[in-house]
Amino acid sequence: MWRWCQKHLNPKNPSHMNLQEYMTQLGQQAKTVSRQLAAASGAEKNAALLAISDALESDCQSLLAANQKDMQAASSAGLDSALLDRLQLTEGGIAAMAEGCRQVAALPDPIGEVSDLRYRPSGIQVGKMRVPLGVIGIIYESRPNVTVDAAALCLKSGNATILRGGSEAINSNLAIAGCIKRGLEDAGIPTTAVQILNTTDRAAVGEMITMQEHIDVIVPRGGKGLIERISKNANIPVIKHLDGNCHVYIDRDADLAKAHAIAFNAKTHRYGVCNAMETLLVHAAVADQILPQLCADYAAHGVQLRGCEVTRSIVNDTAIEEANQSDWEAEYLAPILAIKVVPDFNAAVQHIADYSSGHTESIVTESYSRGRAFLRDVDSSSVMINASTRFADGFEYGLGAEIGISTDKLHARGPVGLEGLTSQKYVVFGDGQIRQ
Repeated sequence: MWRWCQKHLNPKNPSHMNLQEYMTQLGQQAKTVSRQLAAASGAEKNAALLAISDALESDCQSLLAANQKDMQAASSAGLDSALLDRLQLTEGGIAAMAEGCRQVAALPDPIGEVSDLRYRPSGIQVGKMRVPLGVIGIIYESRPNVTVDAAALCLKSGNATILRGGSEAINSNLAIAGCIKRGLEDAGIPTTAVQILNTTDRAAVGEMITMQEHIDVIVPRGGKGLIERISKNANIPVIKHLDGNCHVYIDRDADLAKAHAIAFNAKTHRYGVCNAMETLLVHAAVADQILPQLCADYAAHGVQLRGCEVTRSIVNDTAIEEANQSDWEAEYLAPILAIKVVPDFNAAVQHIADYSSGHTESIVTESYSRGRAFLRDVDSSSVMINASTRFADGFEYGLGAEIGISTDKLHARGPVGLEGLTSQKYVVFGDGQIRQ
């Protein structure tokens, strides 16, 4: 558990609370406002989302300036290229955050939806009503866009949220927090609906994950070390994924032009993201047809290749390092790719079962039966046919945004959007029935 420390004060509070008092106040405020949010109308929540979207666009230059401070500090501190890529904001990125808010506003409001109504022999009707989880604590690293995505999804799903971004993004996150606050005020929703920690003290995380009287669920987003630590120490339910070791399998019946485009995009579109391909599997029957040109294109793009013995013999390139056990297990988040030639479909599925993190896998094939078998046999949160793993994303799935991608099987799995931030309760409609 992190060392508790009192040196960081809440600069917005004149009483100079210590860290524990500050966190308790945030939790109490979130719990109180969560009951108001649960009863808020869809129109009220949508008005806030649209106001936040407008504030992000109008404050674009201020957000970029704040992000530049973070980028300079992170670069000076020696953060690697993958973290810098996640940290950076651009005008296009800010426009995408604003558009994400609008898309979330346009989605149907899940709260209050009643489903599965059925009559029982007694005459009562039994169904399920979708309800908010309550207060969601979100702990994340690097990506300032998570601040907006998380706020938007929690707000629309009727949940209060407490956000703790990484210290490397503190200036960006506080600037975004100002936009969120203004949007909430303009819509008449209490600003405590979305609270962003104003301290970079690591001890705040330790406090946050043990506030079970105030927080209903924790969602960590970041490196494997962060998520393992939170999962181990939290006494609150956690929605998580540890890593994204994603696979593309090129089947013997693949359209090789499709396969080339998909495999190249899945690796090179972006490196520092959890849905990037980390291992390419190729059926032996087509390996000598596709690997030479594909590997040449990877190399020209600066991708380091690590291959099995068959891959290295086919490509005949001394620049391809020999892959070892750790390569099949790795989430590189970098321009590095492991390649393995497999004898058949079952070997590909078995390799994925042995090494996948359960995030996203894709098969490239023109065989309907083999594609369907891949969907059935591969146990990951997203399984695809003839598509890049880069599509495993809440925005691309039509969720408007996502709060993370869960590789758990309970309570949510895959990109976690609005429905993943809700629960259900049983509702009963009667007309005076009593139990006999």
